[in-house]
Amino acid sequence: MPRPRKTSAAKPSPSRAPSESWPDTRARLDHLARNLWWTWNPPARRLLESMDPRLWHAASHNPIATLNLLSETRAETLAADPDFIANLDAAENELDRYLNARTWFERTAKGQQKKMLAAYFCMEYGLHECLSLYAGGLGILAGDHVKSASDLGVPIVCVGVLWKHGYYRQELTRKGETRVVYPSTDFEQLPIDDTGKVIEIPIGPRKVLAKVWCLTVGRVPIYLLDTDVNANSDADRALTHYLYRGGDAEYRIRQELLLGIGGLHALDALGIQPTAFHLNEGHAAFAPLERVRRLVASGEGFDDAVAQVREHSVFTTHTPVPEGNDRFEPSLLMKYLGHMPDELGLSGSDFLALGREDPDDQNEPFCMTVLALLLSERCNGVAALHGDTSRRMWMKTFDATQPEQVPIGHVTNGVHPESWIADEARPFYDKYLKPKWIGAGPENDWWKGVSRVPAGELWNLRQLLRRRMIAWLRQRVREEILTSHTPGQSADLLVDLCETFDEDALTIGFARRFATYKRAPLIFKDTKRLAKIMGHADRPVQFLFAGKAHPQDTAGQEFVRQIHEYSRKEPFRGRVYLIQNYDTNIGRMLTSGCDVWLNNPIRPMEASGTSGMKPPLNLGINCSILDGWWPEGYNKKNGWAIGGKQFKSRKDQDAYDAEAIYTTLEKQVVPMFYKRGKDGIPREWCRMMAESMKSVCAKFSSHRMVAEYVRDYYLR
Repeated sequence: MPRPRKTSAAKPSPSRAPSESWPDTRARLDHLARNLWWTWNPPARRLLESMDPRLWHAASHNPIATLNLLSETRAETLAADPDFIANLDAAENELDRYLNARTWFERTAKGQQKKMLAAYFCMEYGLHECLSLYAGGLGILAGDHVKSASDLGVPIVCVGVLWKHGYYRQELTRKGETRVVYPSTDFEQLPIDDTGKVIEIPIGPRKVLAKVWCLTVGRVPIYLLDTDVNANSDADRALTHYLYRGGDAEYRIRQELLLGIGGLHALDALGIQPTAFHLNEGHAAFAPLERVRRLVASGEGFDDAVAQVREHSVFTTHTPVPEGNDRFEPSLLMKYLGHMPDELGLSGSDFLALGREDPDDQNEPFCMTVLALLLSERCNGVAALHGDTSRRMWMKTFDATQPEQVPIGHVTNGVHPESWIADEARPFYDKYLKPKWIGAGPENDWWKGVSRVPAGELWNLRQLLRRRMIAWLRQRVREEILTSHTPGQSADLLVDLCETFDEDALTIGFARRFATYKRAPLIFKDTKRLAKIMGHADRPVQFLFAGKAHPQDTAGQEFVRQIHEYSRKEPFRGRVYLIQNYDTNIGRMLTSGCDVWLNNPIRPMEASGTSGMKPPLNLGINCSILDGWWPEGYNKKNGWAIGGKQFKSRKDQDAYDAEAIYTTLEKQVVPMFYKRGKDGIPREWCRMMAESMKSVCAKFSSHRMVAEYVRDYYLR
């Protein structure tokens, strides 16, 4: 299997630095930038940013684009700067140390386990804002999975798609209406490498060519398919243009054939033979189907082929919402896979039954989740509650009379700590928690000693991170003014933010996909009561929102419009702000800067809700419906649980949960935040911050999550 390149240059002596030539320096920077290890290594990231901070910002923090756009004068200055070269030496040496360290997997794997190689299939990867390869939580989770797999040394390769336009860029009109914009990506400006492989994939009656690129993330390669090559038809070239554009089932099924079947062809071309295949959501479910077809073609009987494929297949389902599971009409499926029944030795109806909850219903659409469940021996939800919900949801598929009979377990999601700890929090970590990231395993808990940290130090960090976020927000609004079609209104908003958005006020964040079940505007159900809570002279409260709805989700976009409208009028103007175009950079800023993270989905529709696992890394506290991961995380001392009673009526549920939010804010959250000692420190709040960090960070780390997959799913 191809492995990430290791930095081979020896550390130059100080006398070499002043005479360093730009071509040599450029090659070294390019090499460093093409391993996304820098995205969770602050010194390396600061080095790349220092090439030209303005260019870095304009290029969405993309080191390759920044490097390519450097002026000749700036390039020569960098090559002659001994401090810059010394920092480059240090970054290369640190990457070398990381890649050569003995890992958790090397320490713990025994015998045949060492030969394990997992192949991870996912439609999206949320690794960094410079790579438009993700839409939301599924991609962010996949990105954190890959980073932890690298840190732990887990033998894994990943398969995905290199999107030309990716997910849409969100722009809001003056009225708050969503303007869907698809930027075009120049692959030559990305930190990716061409493998030199071009594969041929059968998609319906045609053969489609796909170029295979490689994205290196620490020790892990992600192989990305790209059909935008000259030899393909326009329709085939467009297959890798848009992620979740929606509205076209035929476009969607062709993309899923590309990911599943094309992903197997890519691994074949690269000479990679996995021992386990992990489908992260049902989009790649055609992969195990193709593996069955290959075994039957080699002489195996259909049932034996299915048994062999199931033995080596893992499937993670992410949604308890029926609309989140892809379904295709039988005629459309047969248009593209009409050859499969004969090749598998099945009738057409038996073939279609592989994707039906009721195999006898000839009119039922073909469901990718059902196909993945039936062809995977080990299946899981992404939280304990979600596992239970999934078992109830798919009882019919397994002809079960009790949920316990459904073979779906759970691996609760986690987040990659180093990716979500603010740079400004690193000195606090180094002084008080003393983490040793390189070589760490899932058993390492750097946060358990936080209760011994002086309350003043906890509070100083919380103040620092909130103030940094508010300063960033003001700068972001200034930049929006420069590109706004209504500069007068934007300028008024900036005045509001500068005068009334308070860097010391209790700041509550809500940032996630704007699906309707997540109920982003719920806090505004009683505007008079909310205004009273927020407008208290001595105890002000402010809200920051961010998030996108699916481009075809008009109801979700209406939620965006409503919050935008509230933010522009009294009494919320200057106290509520909706940040456009939610991405990983905004996510890092909000999850580290907000004091409280609000989550109010309709239980049990939130599969996991991993955004709430990130604030505790920076002393943030959760206030959430007991849904997703929070029932496992909440211990009555580390945050607040909202509601608890469930109603059949959505109207009644909204009223009950909104009342619970207001009461919790009025009686618990706001008083605790503003109850200060003579030294100005809210000691009860500090105890809760410490408990939040202590109880959440290790338990909900993606290191723990990946280790569970390895032990309980990949090695079985």
